[in-house]
Amino acid sequence: MITVAELKAAITERITVYNEKDFPLTKRDTQSRDLLASQNHILATDIVSPFDVPRQNLSAMDGYAIAKGSVLKADTIINIVGESQAGSAFSGTLQAGQGVRIFTGAVVPSDCDTVVMQENTNFAQIKHSIDKSQTYGIKLSQEAQVDDNIRKQGEEIASGEMVLHARKRITPADISLLANLGLAQVTVYKPLIIGVLATGDELVAVGDNLQTLAQIYNSNTPTLKSMFANLPVLIHDYGIIPDQLESTKKVLRKAMQECDVVISTAGVSVGDYDFLTTIIEELGQINHYKVAMKPGKPFVFGELNQDLSVPVLYFGLPGNPLSSVVGSLQFIIPALWQMSGVSKNDMPMPLKVTARLSCDVKKRAGRADYQRGFLSQNEAGEYLVSTAGKQDSHRIKQLSLANCLIVLPKDSGDIMAGEEVTVELFPWS
Repeated sequence: MITVAELKAAITERITVYNEKDFPLTKRDTQSRDLLASQNHILATDIVSPFDVPRQNLSAMDGYAIAKGSVLKADTIINIVGESQAGSAFSGTLQAGQGVRIFTGAVVPSDCDTVVMQENTNFAQIKHSIDKSQTYGIKLSQEAQVDDNIRKQGEEIASGEMVLHARKRITPADISLLANLGLAQVTVYKPLIIGVLATGDELVAVGDNLQTLAQIYNSNTPTLKSMFANLPVLIHDYGIIPDQLESTKKVLRKAMQECDVVISTAGVSVGDYDFLTTIIEELGQINHYKVAMKPGKPFVFGELNQDLSVPVLYFGLPGNPLSSVVGSLQFIIPALWQMSGVSKNDMPMPLKVTARLSCDVKKRAGRADYQRGFLSQNEAGEYLVSTAGKQDSHRIKQLSLANCLIVLPKDSGDIMAGEEVTVELFPWS
């Protein structure tokens, strides 16, 4: 069996070729999206600032803008002849020894080269007696310096400067930046089309009635949809496929014509009614089958390419809910991000921390083990983690109670309470 690290590397390498040769990013279709609808999509073009930021010299403080050539020593009296507010700049002219009342974010008049914060004047003593319609004097309580408290025009961003590169994943911080530049639309790569299907005669769609005790609800498809909800993908749901060779093959043929990626749950093991590996080999190829991990050993990575100009990548997950979740977190979600065109430096990363076990953990050497856990923090700030009940891969209640995976290396055995382990938080935690 291939190791987890080896399978991750193999998937990454294959998708690198896919993005460069099979379906090059330079040939991908793009679309214009409203700014607020662009989050987590991938920029298809560089973004250049249309103007300086700030567009003019702005005040960094509430205080007084002082005219050029003024004496800035302590006890100097400055005559205040007007006011500059955010959105309403002072329009007059100033001479040395004069200034204007100014507020944070307001335009600094072109005649001024210093802003003195109001705390460094006698403002507190005279504020109740000031008549703003008349010239009044303020006294500096300490020496000021030219350029104090001024945000200079273009000091953050210069007009024409590239602020975001193509292949950047758009985050809320990027939306803030783009909104500040007045950009209501951005050009992004069109979402990948992901086909999702579940196999099994025992499965019933959520919302339908269970007719026999042998039936169970299909929880894997809703789970996968929710896990992929924040990715730049469109999901085609091909429903529940019965354990019949021809039915399964028919649906896969349809999916490979319509999708960029196909993901299935169940049907990839070695049972008499597990047809998927046979069909994948007929319609394409299996690149890797079985990975040294628990849960989720019968994981398939392959591609569907029969009569296609661009191969459709295929991921086959086991049917047990935990196996599907762990396989998606470790392999499929990173693969989908990479296929979407996101740059390597901007790839979302799982949050991993080192924590101290608060209970014994049983493990056999030979496979990497991903156990459901609950991470907490004590008063000293130390991370503690305990297992979230029994670890059978069919147990869904424990998955709901957990907030992380305890990642145990392939060659480790039992681990005692008090030892340190690596913990990977669920993205939704």
